[in-house]
Amino acid sequence: MKLKLLFACIVVLVTGTLFAQITGDVIGQHDLSPGSTSPVTGARPGSCSYCHAPHSGLASGRALWNQTLTKQIYSLYTSSTYHQSGAQPLLGGDSNLCLSCHDGTVAVGQTIVAGKVTTTGSMYATDVFGTNLQSSHPLSVVLPIVDAPNLVDTLASKGQTADPTGAIKLVNGNIECTTCHNPHVQAKDLVAQYFLVKDSSGGAMCLACHDPNRVVTGQTNPLAGWPTSVHATNNATVQNLPYSTLSVNACFSCHTDHNAAGASELLRGAGDQVCLNCHSGTSPATAAGINPFGRNAAIPAPSLVGPAKAMTSLNVAAEYAKIGHPISTGKTLLQVRTSARNRGEATTVSPNNPTETGCTDCHEPHAIGSSAALTVAPALRAAQNAVWGVSEKDGTTIVRPAQYQFQTCLRCHGANSKKLTDSSKYDYSPARLASVAEGLNVIPQFGVNAGSSHPVFHPRNSSLSQPSLLPNMWNLNGATQGRAMGTQIFCTDCHNSDDNREFGGTGPIGPHGSKWGHILERRYELSQAPAPGQMITNLFPSPDLSANGPYAMCGKCHNLSNITQNASFAKHAVHINAGFSCSTCHTSHGVGNSSSNPSGQRLISFDTNVVAPNGGSPVSYNHGPNTCTLTCHNAVHNPDGSVTHAGTVGGLKK
Repeated sequence: MKLKLLFACIVVLVTGTLFAQITGDVIGQHDLSPGSTSPVTGARPGSCSYCHAPHSGLASGRALWNQTLTKQIYSLYTSSTYHQSGAQPLLGGDSNLCLSCHDGTVAVGQTIVAGKVTTTGSMYATDVFGTNLQSSHPLSVVLPIVDAPNLVDTLASKGQTADPTGAIKLVNGNIECTTCHNPHVQAKDLVAQYFLVKDSSGGAMCLACHDPNRVVTGQTNPLAGWPTSVHATNNATVQNLPYSTLSVNACFSCHTDHNAAGASELLRGAGDQVCLNCHSGTSPATAAGINPFGRNAAIPAPSLVGPAKAMTSLNVAAEYAKIGHPISTGKTLLQVRTSARNRGEATTVSPNNPTETGCTDCHEPHAIGSSAALTVAPALRAAQNAVWGVSEKDGTTIVRPAQYQFQTCLRCHGANSKKLTDSSKYDYSPARLASVAEGLNVIPQFGVNAGSSHPVFHPRNSSLSQPSLLPNMWNLNGATQGRAMGTQIFCTDCHNSDDNREFGGTGPIGPHGSKWGHILERRYELSQAPAPGQMITNLFPSPDLSANGPYAMCGKCHNLSNITQNASFAKHAVHINAGFSCSTCHTSHGVGNSSSNPSGQRLISFDTNVVAPNGGSPVSYNHGPNTCTLTCHNAVHNPDGSVTHAGTVGGLKK
């Protein structure tokens, strides 16, 4: 009895200050004594005795240990930004003591002093880590700790965290389970109640060791930009996470400390699923997210809820379900591309699947700003803060971070572009007379050597008359004015969600997906023929020039009524009213000047799937008198401007 009283006094003495700060249950679910609310309860009374023994415990260990130690060999954490070397937990060390229950290889209640104590129930599935610790935060690393740009500067130099309270600390200079967890106090964090050593709201646990503000010359801090990012500052309401809002969950919104879905970076979902947890409109009933409370095997994914969701997390998954950028929902692709990003490599496609992209190709989650924070073209959009790009000068030089939005597109649409295995899903593709070797490499089409181009890489040519150009772009409804035209445009002014909110819709901004071909924001019909020179199969005679018509994409920036009045070309009206598409004569990006026949002006580069040579004369355009030499729709266009028909052709007559 005296020994029991002495032991109780020691416990009260050691934990007295904790009782003063925490009301209610302290040991919580680590109390395995009969009648407790723990998922595992034993027949032996005394909550402390399952782990500790006042006498005859583990001889060569700490804390008078009573639970049989695990002797497992573990697979350890690795990632592209991880600079440490893994080491097996020291037998009898802090982490080994915890894993003696939590790796699941030693039965709970397998004591040294009393032998196997009879128990009922089982540990929650998410509290059992197994022997594969690749998806858990690194611990027991090889000392000394190696410095890295995303670590606080005192961690490697002084063995100290940046926690001002001192609660988060290294154990014998190392990262151990007890660096973050206090096994005697479940509710130091009153919300999470996960045995954390302190309240972790706002990412306090993570920021004790990880510093997003640190600048190391010549190295990239992958966390840079975090304090002002939308993920750190947005107060949207969330579910299935420890705290009620996105900003308070902070790092825990996307990462978890144990049993992560991926083998590195501790993500709450495999591949792009970690992003779609919140950016899919609704949360799947069960997904690869992690329930931070570890309370059930069917793990719900985190998601945004309530009115805040409509403002903050628009349904990007719904856009991908249209004609969208192909993305990965598997772990491998995201990790490969993220790894390349973190190392600053020029690799722009995955060796596993060159036709897929990942969310992190276009967005840096630690620095991402609000998509509603718009910039002037061609500057990088806030939603792409800190994303690296590729120089428009050669298509291979890394620009980190990107300065312009188009540089981020050039990661996949520059010199390293890869041919899609199934490009047909993006709609019909013209074969341009002034062709380029690889159609997905847009640099020859937009670059300084292009005969003409839409003003993406450089300002439009102000010396040329552009009577159809509007002062403001039209919103999607075609009735209200949107952004001022400016001298340059974004890639996303054409390639955008068909319901994007920048131009009056309610959906996400950016080329995630669209109901229109080529991920275009608006309808844009492209003329097609069974063979060059033959009758076009999809004419739109006397076309609807409204926002719902076949030329709505062009009508965003150009006054279609002005064009039909022949303000810039004497034959515009007759061609348009006959139902020919702009695409028959004009290329949408630019003229690559790989052919000597077209002048390159006015984006004229005929679609050779539709247009054929004029007898022995090649297809050509003379921009002086505005005459063509070609055959189109069974009509022969002669160099002198005359047209020879096989009969009446649309609105074109003899």
